[in-house]
Amino acid sequence: MNLTKFYINGEFVDPSSKETLEIINPATEEKIGVVALGSTIDVDKAVYSARKAFNVSSKLSKKDRLDILETIRENYKKRYRDVSEAIRLEMGAPVKLAEGSQTATGLGHLKTAMRVLEKHEFEYKHEDYIVREEPIGVCGLITPWNWPINQIVSKFAPAFAAGCTVVLKPSEIAPLSAMIIAEIIHESQIPPGMFNLVNGLGNVVGEAMSSHKDIDMMSFTGSTRGGVAVAKASASNVKRVSQELGGKSPNLILDDNSFTTSITNGVIHVMGNSGQSCNAPTRMLVPKSRHDEAITIAKSALEKVKVGDPLDLNSDLGPLVSKNQFDKVQKLIKKGIEEGANLVAGGTGRPSGYEKGFYARPTIFGNVSNQMVIAKEEIFGPVLAIIPYDDLEEAISIANDTIYGLAAYVTGEDQEKCLAISRELRAGQISINYGSSGPSAPFGGYKQSGNGREKAEWGLTEFLEVKAIMSS
Repeated sequence: MNLTKFYINGEFVDPSSKETLEIINPATEEKIGVVALGSTIDVDKAVYSARKAFNVSSKLSKKDRLDILETIRENYKKRYRDVSEAIRLEMGAPVKLAEGSQTATGLGHLKTAMRVLEKHEFEYKHEDYIVREEPIGVCGLITPWNWPINQIVSKFAPAFAAGCTVVLKPSEIAPLSAMIIAEIIHESQIPPGMFNLVNGLGNVVGEAMSSHKDIDMMSFTGSTRGGVAVAKASASNVKRVSQELGGKSPNLILDDNSFTTSITNGVIHVMGNSGQSCNAPTRMLVPKSRHDEAITIAKSALEKVKVGDPLDLNSDLGPLVSKNQFDKVQKLIKKGIEEGANLVAGGTGRPSGYEKGFYARPTIFGNVSNQMVIAKEEIFGPVLAIIPYDDLEEAISIANDTIYGLAAYVTGEDQEKCLAISRELRAGQISINYGSSGPSAPFGGYKQSGNGREKAEWGLTEFLEVKAIMSS
């Protein structure tokens, strides 16, 4: 793939400088290519292109926008295997994960955006005046590496449905799948400038986008630290900022006959995507009286999770995405041991048989206090902290005692009890017995997990301005 070009105004163009970054396959630690790094000059060109195109996109009919999304979706289907292969290479995602949910999310978000657009009324009578919803304008999109396609499509699909234009800065760590998206959009022949892509570093390209006077909105997914930087830079020209940031999600396990199933499924959910999911249920809250039983069940469940080569169809976990991520996870596992948590399984270092690749040992800690670093910081690796509680009141208090509020989980037999507990939890998305509504449910967080919501009707609303038209 030619990653030394950007996509601006409907063309693949040369960047303004020769600066590049090596792309590393995390499973082998081998260089698989280089990606061009953009500058403020490239951002200016992309924003100018998007601003000009907004004169066209903002006037597109609903049918025109539906046709654009449908064409992109059909072309995405043709490149499905290419996208999944790119994710396997850049992330080290096992084949069954890359070909499954990682790539499938793109189709799901496009289909959902079309469904929402089709039924949405952009102008309607309310009391004695007219309400009109209009596209906000040029939107800067900054996306992460851990679910690259999920985050890219969940942003540009509703933006296009609203009639906006976009400038995308994907993660420089995982740019392969993003470039395939640019190729898919190029093939779809949408209005030139409606979609633009500039690769680069966050403190250069991300900063230039956030502070740019001609970008009307920033939609950011990433770390809380990165979100703060985007918000500060955006404040200078009072643009809208929508953020989906970090998480440290609690999983409140009830004391009932589904205990074994609840814990087993909880372990599997944490380990998915090698623990690199912002909504992973990494704090498992269990009744103190059954803490030792919970440890035995969790350890048994973990023994069935296979770490392996992403090309191996039997692999459940691949490597972490980069050396930096590997080092961070090792440091936090070591911290957990130093803090006195009970190391139930795993620990520091690579799994047996892996001398190369950023593979981490799936790890479980027991007898964790909610004040320990491993219970407070987002580790973003295959690490589970099991925290005992005395009663449900204490469990809810522990669950909410975090700077984050992205997701929370409640598992148990009694649906009504689970629902009552869910209403007490301070998080943007609550999953009862690991239920999911995919791209149909609003996604976003409380507190330092961000603001705004993505997906479905809520995702479309993020990209719209509301106008009231009144007459005498």
